[in-house]
Amino acid sequence: MTVDLWVWPAFIGLIFFLIALDLLFFHREAHEVSMGEAFVWSIIWTVIGVGFAGVILVWHGSTAAGEYLAGYVIERSLSVDNIFVFALIFGYFSVPPAFQHRVLVWGIVGAVVFRIAFIAAGASLLEAFHWMIYVFGGFLVFTGARMALSKEVEVHPESNPALRFLRRLIPITSDYEGTHFFVRQAGVLMATPLLAVLVVIETTDIVFAVDSIPAIFAVTDDAFIVFSSNAFAILGMRVLYFMLASAMHRFIYLKMGLSAVLVFVGVKMLSEEAFHMSIWISLGVIAAVLITAIVASLIVTGRRGQGGLSEASSHGS
Repeated sequence: MTVDLWVWPAFIGLIFFLIALDLLFFHREAHEVSMGEAFVWSIIWTVIGVGFAGVILVWHGSTAAGEYLAGYVIERSLSVDNIFVFALIFGYFSVPPAFQHRVLVWGIVGAVVFRIAFIAAGASLLEAFHWMIYVFGGFLVFTGARMALSKEVEVHPESNPALRFLRRLIPITSDYEGTHFFVRQAGVLMATPLLAVLVVIETTDIVFAVDSIPAIFAVTDDAFIVFSSNAFAILGMRVLYFMLASAMHRFIYLKMGLSAVLVFVGVKMLSEEAFHMSIWISLGVIAAVLITAIVASLIVTGRRGQGGLSEASSHGS
């Protein structure tokens, strides 16, 4: 689909307006986000994100709407895997729960900016060099296989190059100063640990984007659909964090499901010229894999939990 040039700045402006609305009005005061609040906001962002598919449907038809939904589902599901890493980073820096929302909101601002650059570069490469489709496809298959074989994720922020550069660039206070990223102490401008956390979160998200953006290019070559589906998916990621961070141990098969999705879209990208698969079939396969992984995870961990309770009660008696 083709969009007029004015649509891009208008849409980017809409995304930043929604972020500002959230930051300045709905979460103006620093507070710990409750499960109920996160649930309500997750529904709101999901309705907005999925609802935009209706705009695409009216605007450019069912195929474009299907491509948008596929991209949205891929990015939203991959962001769930990111949540565990973000929780480890917050734990490493001992970030108070009341400050975490501010870090995630500003992290999303940076994520939108970097994704604009990545998507523009990816679209330009695919347009200029058709063989790049095989590079992207092979990379997705490799990434999916690596994800399936990888062990538990560990974070080592102390080795993050961007964090080391920040520490050389500006002194960092020893304690958090509320939700401030910068403060002045004795007339000297200093960063706070909250800025260090933001830098680590941002650079980690860039690594994740290297996986997710090629995955969306596997279901559509339209840069606007890639960006819009990506943007709406990451808008809901921060509230998803507050809903799922403490329950990530229950999604034991999610990584296998995500790896299967990456391999599937990679193979689809590699074989597109020989065999074209309908976007709605692709969307169905992706949704079926993810739903199966989530449901199986909840069933198995639920049974384990019940078994643990039964064993504890029998020992107690």
